[in-house]
Amino acid sequence: MDKHNLGVNTICTHVGEVEDTQFKGGVSPIFLASSYAFMDVNVKRYPRYFNTPNQDHLCRKIAALEQAESAMIFGSGMAAISTTLLAFLKAGDHIVLQNDIYGGTRNFIETQCDNYSIEYTFTKDLSLEDFDSCIKSNTKIIYIETPSNPLLKLVDIEAVSNLAKSKGVLTVIDNTFATPINQQPITLGIDIVIHSATKYFGGHSDICAGAVAASQQHIDAIWQLGINLGGNLSDFTVWMLERSMKTLALRVKAQQRNAKRLAKFLQAHSSIENVNYPGLKSHPNYNLAKRQMNGFGAMLSFEFKSHINVKGFLSSLELIKPSMSLAGVESTMLLPAETSHALLTSEERRNQGITNRLIRFSLGIECKKDLINDIEQAIAKQIL
Repeated sequence: MDKHNLGVNTICTHVGEVEDTQFKGGVSPIFLASSYAFMDVNVKRYPRYFNTPNQDHLCRKIAALEQAESAMIFGSGMAAISTTLLAFLKAGDHIVLQNDIYGGTRNFIETQCDNYSIEYTFTKDLSLEDFDSCIKSNTKIIYIETPSNPLLKLVDIEAVSNLAKSKGVLTVIDNTFATPINQQPITLGIDIVIHSATKYFGGHSDICAGAVAASQQHIDAIWQLGINLGGNLSDFTVWMLERSMKTLALRVKAQQRNAKRLAKFLQAHSSIENVNYPGLKSHPNYNLAKRQMNGFGAMLSFEFKSHINVKGFLSSLELIKPSMSLAGVESTMLLPAETSHALLTSEERRNQGITNRLIRFSLGIECKKDLINDIEQAIAKQIL
């Protein structure tokens, strides 16, 4: 059976299962060994080599979802990002990155690239012309994140990948917000796709992991560095992740239905200055989102007007959780200026449009009316 021709729910449920040949159990068994035989075997397995049975099979599921040849899993999203970038960059190379990316990624670039004598340029905007103007003779990678965290800006994936190919440059995308349910960048020409698997892949706020999907050639290069950096994931967590991903498509589709409804509710609210969600027709990239995404995702952000005490609003929520991460089945909100982008300077946040009044909203699977009621009661308590 061709795994790439299966439906997405079938891939989530069945591809990447480990067969229980001994007891015929209905779910994947866990192989917790850290030591495996080396004689008379086809594969010499070791957890740091990313090739234990659970690791190996989960990667098949991720590759199938992203329509990639191969995949790897890591101990965190940042382990996936840092290992991937350092696998293809050396002293004297140059990388182009879109300006508004996850704060942890930007901090890694700004604090580590100089140590490796790697040059970098952040774009001023998201136009193709700006990306083109940033490319130099020593550029090796263009790195994008779409939709972006936390302002939900979009980059034209196919246009950037075509530009990169014309220049002989590798393309890397952070596809965490969209997930392969909403967006498959490899089909649009991207070389390497990265996920913080902590988020939608895990989906229950109890896993920390990262993932990379790409051609076998690119995965081999990442693996060569990965076995030295040692950013592998424990097999128990791998098993939890494989279990969680069985419901990935169901969760994401339910969450984005909530996001679309809540985005419209917030947009119409008199206390809200603006709402960032690509599924709103007012979003500047709405048509691009319709073209390159299958659905608009379950993340949004919004900014309160000055008459609302923002921190007081968060403290007054009774159902929605003020929480650091995102993409769990429970709805959460946070202040990017104090969490995901706290490592940026105030000037960098201001240049990206991240104010102290901006709230990032990760939609869960609760009933829409209950989420709306919670927001309304919290706003009513915090009008200055």
